[in-house]
Amino acid sequence: MKKAGLFFLLISSLAMAQKSSLEQKINSITTGKKATVGVSVLGFENNFKYSKNGDKELPMLSVFKFHIGCAVLNLVDKGKLSLDQKLFFKKEDMLENTWSPIRDKYPDANVSLSLGEVLDYTVALSDNNGCDLLLKLIGGTQTVQKFMDSKGVKGVQIKRNEDDMHKNWKTQYDNVSTPNSAVLVLKKFYDGKLLSKKSTDYLMQIMLGTKTGTNKIVEQLPKSTPVAHKTGASGKYEKGLTVAENDIGIITLPNGKHYAIAVFVNNSTESDAVNCRMVSDISKAVWDDFNK
Repeated sequence: MKKAGLFFLLISSLAMAQKSSLEQKINSITTGKKATVGVSVLGFENNFKYSKNGDKELPMLSVFKFHIGCAVLNLVDKGKLSLDQKLFFKKEDMLENTWSPIRDKYPDANVSLSLGEVLDYTVALSDNNGCDLLLKLIGGTQTVQKFMDSKGVKGVQIKRNEDDMHKNWKTQYDNVSTPNSAVLVLKKFYDGKLLSKKSTDYLMQIMLGTKTGTNKIVEQLPKSTPVAHKTGASGKYEKGLTVAENDIGIITLPNGKHYAIAVFVNNSTESDAVNCRMVSDISKAVWDDFNK
């Protein structure tokens, strides 16, 4: 056998061993848990792939704010919007029974914030009122869906805004992504296939500054690790049901290489602490596997 063939076999066997080792670790984390767990991992430079329930459509919750951010910045790239333009929040835009750092800071509303500020609140702080104002600005969830479709992003459906999901929690099941879709769209984003370089860098910096979900994929990684991520979480509903506890992100390794990870915990009757710990433990297992 030629040297090239031997080298290919060696690389293939190493990849298979890595995948088998990771699968064992993740199965040990998820086995016995009363939840559906979807995981997908994609190595950017070595094209390593692993998934568990990778093609299963699972509720995104606020993970969809990454997709919204991309759709907004696409319109900035086209000159239809400007990061400096002002968005005015009326009192009726500041819904009370929802997560909203904007409302907490401006309880009386009637305030103008730049599009850039609202985008930062929406992605880095997962603000629901900011999210819905952005959707209103760009023409609704259908604009986000059309943008993703135009970029060849498969396995994602975006139909509901935050207000819809708070009025009827069961509509949270209408915004879905497969874990595999989540890592592939992150790779497209990283490669500059969704947005201009300027907008890609801009959104990457926002995601690196994400302040939600500190007990998820970032929790057990070294503190200096760059993690550009977007979290999502539901509340608890009938019989202690958690619709979703999610996190997706791009991780930069100490050697400068990267991987994308998506962890979706769905239809769980475990506690919030157990759900988040599963995400955290899976993230640590993947990190350890890439840093052998």
